[in-house]
Amino acid sequence: MAADLTGTCLTLDDGRPAVRFSRVYDHPVERVWQFVTDAGELARWFPSRAEIDPRPGGTIAFGGDPNTPESTGRVLGLDEPRHLSFLWGGDELRFDLEALDGGRTRFTLTHVLQAADTAARNGAGWEVCLAALDARAGGGRFEGPPAGASTTWKRFYDRYVEAGVPSGAPVPGLDRPLT
Repeated sequence: MAADLTGTCLTLDDGRPAVRFSRVYDHPVERVWQFVTDAGELARWFPSRAEIDPRPGGTIAFGGDPNTPESTGRVLGLDEPRHLSFLWGGDELRFDLEALDGGRTRFTLTHVLQAADTAARNGAGWEVCLAALDARAGGGRFEGPPAGASTTWKRFYDRYVEAGVPSGAPVPGLDRPLT
């Protein structure tokens, strides 16, 4: 079964590569903000445990992923409940929320990449993670790992590569880059 891709690979105005995802959730922006900033909510879909000190310059502690070491990031931007951006490793994550009619919210995740060859790998990872968020926002449960080189992740990765998205970066937990 082919995996439907929801991410877009792009080059930002400043020349940096990125992958971007957008969803519309049937929740007000304040609820979707909880999905993005609350450690308990993040644990249900984000690829690692993340505890955020929600203020510009605040620290974010990342851990709990057996394939990557614990680390810290820094909050770059915060406009509650509409925008959060932070450093994660050498990358930047941006979460933008837009209130829509009917109590709905447009959720946009932009993952600004340090290296273009991580686009397919990270895009596939976000597909799996966002499927878990989609299930959570819809009141359901996500069955399977929210992160890691699972069979589902591999299907998405292969589709991104087929679509010509830059690839070749090593995959945490595997001994070699995928080709």
